[in-house]
Amino acid sequence: MVKMPQTLNPEEHTKAREAIMMHVRKVVPNALLLAVATGLYLITQIFGEIGEDGLTNFQIILLIKGFFGLWLGIRGFNQKFFKINPWLFTSHKFPFYSVLLIIILSQFMYL
Repeated sequence: MVKMPQTLNPEEHTKAREAIMMHVRKVVPNALLLAVATGLYLITQIFGEIGEDGLTNFQIILLIKGFFGLWLGIRGFNQKFFKINPWLFTSHKFPFYSVLLIIILSQFMYL
């Protein structure tokens, strides 16, 4: 595997990265809030009734996904509108892993 050569010097690289991040900061928070809002709506539509035997595997996984999604939504809402930085899990690793976990859980929902 050949590594792609870098054609920008460090100063140009910093400028180019900041130009891209300026647009990302505008779009991504709004997209995440919309994703959380539609997720909350969909949970109300597909959760179903709780049977006499308790929750089904589908409902349990959906609740876990909903918890992580809601946590990400509250974190994003606080950062976007109130400029509150997270008190817990301040790095971007935990939200990234939460999104990965949500995707992985989605694969197991229909087993």
